[in-house]
Amino acid sequence: MGRTLAGDLARYYDLDLRDDPGDLDLYRALLTRIDGPVLELAAGSGRLAVSLALAGHEVVALDNDPAMLARTADAWAARRGRRPATRLRTVEADLTTVRLDERFGLVFIGLNSLFLLPGPAAQAAAFGTMAAHLRPDGLAVVDVLLPDAGDLSLYDGRLLVEWVRDDPDTGEQVVKLASARHDAATATVDLTQLFDASPRDGGPVRRAIRTDRLHLVNVRELTLLAEAAGLVVEEVVGDYQMGPLGPGAERAVLLARLVQ
Repeated sequence: MGRTLAGDLARYYDLDLRDDPGDLDLYRALLTRIDGPVLELAAGSGRLAVSLALAGHEVVALDNDPAMLARTADAWAARRGRRPATRLRTVEADLTTVRLDERFGLVFIGLNSLFLLPGPAAQAAAFGTMAAHLRPDGLAVVDVLLPDAGDLSLYDGRLLVEWVRDDPDTGEQVVKLASARHDAATATVDLTQLFDASPRDGGPVRRAIRTDRLHLVNVRELTLLAEAAGLVVEEVVGDYQMGPLGPGAERAVLLARLVQ
Protein backbone atom coordinates (compact mmCIF):
# COMPACT_ATOMS: atom_id res chain seq x y z
CA MET A 1 0.00 0.00 0.00
CA GLY A 2 1.32 3.45 -0.94
CA ARG A 3 1.84 6.33 1.39
CA THR A 4 -1.07 8.61 2.16
CA LEU A 5 -1.36 12.01 3.79
CA ALA A 6 -3.43 10.51 6.60
CA GLY A 7 -0.82 7.83 7.18
CA ASP A 8 2.00 10.37 7.23
CA LEU A 9 0.15 12.62 9.68
CA ALA A 10 -0.58 9.68 11.98
CA ARG A 11 3.10 8.76 11.98
CA TYR A 12 4.16 12.36 12.63
CA TYR A 13 1.67 12.52 15.51
CA ASP A 14 3.64 9.73 17.18
CA LEU A 15 6.89 11.49 16.39
CA ASP A 16 5.51 14.71 17.88
CA LEU A 17 4.68 12.89 21.13
CA ARG A 18 7.91 10.91 21.29
CA ASP A 19 8.60 12.48 24.68
CA ASP A 20 5.96 11.32 27.18
CA PRO A 21 3.83 14.31 28.28
CA GLY A 22 3.39 12.59 31.65
CA ASP A 23 -0.31 11.84 31.45
CA LEU A 24 0.11 8.07 31.30
CA ASP A 25 1.06 7.99 34.98
CA LEU A 26 -2.18 9.80 35.82
CA TYR A 27 -4.35 7.12 34.22
CA ARG A 28 -2.27 4.34 35.72
CA ALA A 29 -2.77 5.89 39.17
CA LEU A 30 -6.51 6.32 38.66
CA LEU A 31 -6.84 2.69 37.62
CA THR A 32 -5.40 1.53 40.93
CA ARG A 33 -8.68 2.64 42.54
CA ILE A 34 -11.12 2.04 39.67
CA ASP A 35 -12.05 -1.28 38.15
CA GLY A 36 -11.93 -1.37 34.36
CA PRO A 37 -12.70 -1.68 31.57
CA VAL A 38 -11.43 1.54 29.96
CA LEU A 39 -12.83 3.60 27.08
CA GLU A 40 -10.55 6.22 25.54
CA LEU A 41 -12.32 8.70 23.26
CA ALA A 42 -10.17 10.38 20.59
CA ALA A 43 -7.57 7.69 21.21
CA GLY A 44 -5.39 8.71 18.26
CA SER A 45 -2.59 6.28 17.52
CA GLY A 46 -2.93 4.44 20.81
CA ARG A 47 -0.15 5.98 22.88
CA LEU A 48 -2.22 5.69 26.06
CA ALA A 49 -4.58 2.86 25.12
CA VAL A 50 -1.79 0.42 24.24
CA SER A 51 0.15 1.18 27.42
CA LEU A 52 -2.93 0.70 29.61
CA ALA A 53 -3.73 -2.59 27.87
CA LEU A 54 -0.14 -3.75 28.40
CA ALA A 55 -0.64 -2.99 32.11
CA GLY A 56 -3.48 -5.51 32.23
CA HIS A 57 -6.59 -3.42 31.63
CA GLU A 58 -9.31 -4.15 29.09
CA VAL A 59 -9.30 -1.12 26.77
CA VAL A 60 -11.44 0.18 23.92
CA ALA A 61 -9.67 2.81 21.78
CA LEU A 62 -12.17 4.91 19.82
CA ASP A 63 -11.31 7.41 17.11
CA ASN A 64 -12.73 8.62 13.80
CA ASP A 65 -9.38 8.43 11.96
CA PRO A 66 -8.70 5.00 10.43
CA ALA A 67 -5.00 5.79 9.89
CA MET A 68 -4.58 6.54 13.59
CA LEU A 69 -6.42 3.36 14.57
CA ALA A 70 -4.27 1.33 12.19
CA ARG A 71 -1.19 2.49 14.09
CA THR A 72 -2.93 1.59 17.35
CA ALA A 73 -3.59 -1.94 16.08
CA ASP A 74 -0.04 -2.30 14.77
CA ALA A 75 1.48 -1.10 18.05
CA TRP A 76 -0.67 -3.50 20.04
CA ALA A 77 0.19 -6.43 17.77
CA ALA A 78 3.90 -5.63 18.07
CA ARG A 79 3.95 -5.22 21.84
CA ARG A 80 1.28 -7.45 23.34
CA GLY A 81 3.41 -10.60 23.52
CA ARG A 82 1.31 -13.41 25.00
CA ARG A 83 -1.45 -11.13 26.25
CA PRO A 84 -4.94 -11.79 24.84
CA ALA A 85 -5.52 -9.99 21.56
CA THR A 86 -8.97 -8.92 22.77
CA ARG A 87 -7.56 -6.90 25.67
CA LEU A 88 -7.43 -3.90 23.34
CA ARG A 89 -10.10 -3.23 20.71
CA THR A 90 -10.24 -0.35 18.26
CA VAL A 91 -13.52 1.27 17.23
CA GLU A 92 -13.81 3.73 14.36
CA ALA A 93 -16.65 6.11 15.22
CA ASP A 94 -17.64 9.72 15.89
CA LEU A 95 -17.23 10.28 19.62
CA THR A 96 -20.05 12.83 19.69
CA THR A 97 -22.69 10.33 18.55
CA VAL A 98 -21.37 6.83 19.26
CA ARG A 99 -23.25 4.56 21.64
CA LEU A 100 -21.65 1.22 22.45
CA ASP A 101 -23.54 -1.54 24.21
CA GLU A 102 -20.99 -1.46 27.03
CA ARG A 103 -20.27 0.42 30.24
CA PHE A 104 -16.82 1.31 31.53
CA GLY A 105 -15.10 2.03 34.81
CA LEU A 106 -12.98 4.78 33.24
CA VAL A 107 -13.91 6.93 30.25
CA PHE A 108 -11.53 9.70 29.25
CA ILE A 109 -10.65 12.31 26.64
CA GLY A 110 -6.95 13.00 26.95
CA LEU A 111 -4.38 15.66 26.10
CA ASN A 112 -6.46 18.54 24.66
CA SER A 113 -8.49 16.37 22.29
CA LEU A 114 -11.67 18.13 23.47
CA PHE A 115 -10.35 21.28 21.72
CA LEU A 116 -10.46 19.54 18.32
CA LEU A 117 -14.23 19.18 18.37
CA PRO A 118 -16.11 21.72 16.23
CA GLY A 119 -17.52 23.98 18.89
CA PRO A 120 -19.46 23.96 22.16
CA ALA A 121 -22.31 21.76 20.91
CA ALA A 122 -19.91 19.00 19.89
CA GLN A 123 -18.02 19.36 23.17
CA ALA A 124 -21.29 19.00 25.07
CA ALA A 125 -22.10 15.90 23.02
CA ALA A 126 -18.70 14.44 23.93
CA PHE A 127 -19.53 14.80 27.62
CA GLY A 128 -22.86 13.12 26.90
CA THR A 129 -21.01 10.20 25.34
CA MET A 130 -18.82 9.86 28.41
CA ALA A 131 -21.84 9.86 30.71
CA ALA A 132 -23.68 7.35 28.53
CA HIS A 133 -20.81 4.86 28.79
CA LEU A 134 -20.00 5.11 32.49
CA ARG A 135 -20.82 2.42 34.98
CA PRO A 136 -22.63 3.70 38.09
CA ASP A 137 -19.30 3.74 39.94
CA GLY A 138 -17.27 4.87 36.93
CA LEU A 139 -15.05 7.91 36.49
CA ALA A 140 -14.95 10.38 33.57
CA VAL A 141 -11.74 12.34 32.98
CA VAL A 142 -11.03 15.24 30.61
CA ASP A 143 -7.57 16.80 30.29
CA VAL A 144 -7.11 20.24 28.69
CA LEU A 145 -4.41 22.87 28.44
CA LEU A 146 -4.93 26.25 30.12
CA PRO A 147 -2.91 28.67 27.96
CA ASP A 148 -2.06 31.89 29.80
CA ALA A 149 -1.70 35.39 28.36
CA GLY A 150 1.95 34.74 27.54
CA ASP A 151 1.08 31.61 25.57
CA LEU A 152 -1.74 33.32 23.70
CA SER A 153 0.49 36.27 22.79
CA LEU A 154 2.61 33.87 20.74
CA TYR A 155 -0.43 32.76 18.76
CA ASP A 156 -0.10 35.65 16.32
CA GLY A 157 0.48 33.75 13.09
CA ARG A 158 4.27 33.57 13.29
CA LEU A 159 5.79 30.37 11.90
CA LEU A 160 8.06 28.59 14.37
CA VAL A 161 10.29 25.52 14.11
CA GLU A 162 9.24 23.16 16.92
CA TRP A 163 11.61 20.27 16.37
CA VAL A 164 13.85 18.28 14.03
CA ARG A 165 13.64 14.52 14.49
CA ASP A 166 14.48 11.29 12.70
CA ASP A 167 11.51 9.20 11.60
CA PRO A 168 12.32 5.60 12.62
CA ASP A 169 9.74 4.19 10.21
CA THR A 170 11.17 5.79 7.06
CA GLY A 171 14.68 6.93 7.98
CA GLU A 172 13.79 10.46 6.91
CA GLN A 173 14.63 13.59 8.83
CA VAL A 174 11.45 15.48 9.71
CA VAL A 175 11.17 19.16 10.59
CA LYS A 176 8.00 20.32 12.33
CA LEU A 177 6.89 23.93 11.90
CA ALA A 178 3.74 25.42 13.37
CA SER A 179 1.74 28.61 13.18
CA ALA A 180 -1.15 29.52 15.48
CA ARG A 181 -3.49 32.49 15.55
CA HIS A 182 -5.72 33.21 18.55
CA ASP A 183 -9.11 34.89 18.25
CA ALA A 184 -10.15 36.19 21.67
CA ALA A 185 -13.69 36.93 20.52
CA THR A 186 -14.43 33.28 19.76
CA ALA A 187 -11.87 31.64 22.10
CA THR A 188 -10.46 29.74 19.13
CA VAL A 189 -6.98 29.07 17.82
CA ASP A 190 -6.35 28.36 14.15
CA LEU A 191 -3.42 25.96 14.15
CA THR A 192 -1.38 24.96 11.12
CA GLN A 193 1.26 22.25 11.46
CA LEU A 194 3.75 21.54 8.69
CA PHE A 195 5.99 18.48 8.54
CA ASP A 196 8.88 18.55 6.06
CA ALA A 197 10.45 15.13 5.46
CA SER A 198 13.88 14.89 3.83
CA PRO A 199 15.31 11.57 2.54
CA ARG A 200 18.70 10.80 4.05
CA ASP A 201 20.16 9.97 0.62
CA GLY A 202 18.89 13.18 -0.94
CA GLY A 203 15.87 13.98 -3.03
CA PRO A 204 12.89 16.28 -2.85
CA VAL A 205 11.45 17.36 0.48
CA ARG A 206 7.89 16.16 1.08
CA ARG A 207 5.56 18.42 3.04
CA ALA A 208 2.50 17.26 4.96
CA ILE A 209 0.15 19.90 6.34
CA ARG A 210 -2.50 19.65 9.02
CA THR A 211 -4.87 22.49 9.91
CA ASP A 212 -7.19 22.58 12.92
CA ARG A 213 -9.41 25.08 14.63
CA LEU A 214 -9.07 24.59 18.37
CA HIS A 215 -12.03 25.56 20.55
CA LEU A 216 -10.56 26.49 23.94
CA VAL A 217 -12.43 25.76 27.17
CA ASN A 218 -11.82 27.31 30.57
CA VAL A 219 -12.36 25.60 33.91
CA ARG A 220 -15.85 27.03 34.44
CA GLU A 221 -16.95 25.95 30.96
CA LEU A 222 -15.48 22.51 31.53
CA THR A 223 -17.46 22.17 34.76
CA LEU A 224 -20.70 23.35 33.15
CA LEU A 225 -20.29 20.85 30.30
CA ALA A 226 -19.91 18.03 32.79
CA GLU A 227 -22.93 19.08 34.85
CA ALA A 228 -25.12 19.48 31.75
CA ALA A 229 -24.31 15.86 30.83
CA GLY A 230 -25.53 14.55 34.18
CA LEU A 231 -22.13 14.32 35.80
CA VAL A 232 -21.10 15.59 39.19
CA VAL A 233 -17.60 17.04 39.29
CA GLU A 234 -15.54 15.26 41.91
CA GLU A 235 -12.40 17.35 41.45
CA VAL A 236 -10.51 19.55 39.02
CA VAL A 237 -6.75 19.25 39.47
CA GLY A 238 -3.94 21.28 37.99
CA ASP A 239 -1.45 18.67 36.84
CA TYR A 240 -0.87 14.97 36.23
CA GLN A 241 0.29 14.47 39.81
CA MET A 242 -3.19 15.51 41.03
CA GLY A 243 -1.83 18.79 42.38
CA PRO A 244 -4.30 21.54 43.22
CA LEU A 245 -5.70 23.80 40.55
CA GLY A 246 -4.56 27.34 41.25
CA PRO A 247 -2.91 30.43 39.80
CA GLY A 248 -0.37 29.48 37.17
CA ALA A 249 -1.75 25.98 36.54
CA GLU A 250 -0.95 24.93 33.00
CA ARG A 251 -3.63 22.25 32.79
CA ALA A 252 -7.06 21.40 34.07
CA VAL A 253 -7.86 17.74 34.62
CA LEU A 254 -11.52 17.24 35.44
CA LEU A 255 -12.70 14.11 37.25
CA ALA A 256 -16.45 13.47 37.37
CA ARG A 257 -18.95 10.75 38.17
CA LEU A 258 -22.57 10.07 37.34
CA VAL A 259 -25.15 11.84 39.42
CA GLN A 260 -26.55 9.22 41.79
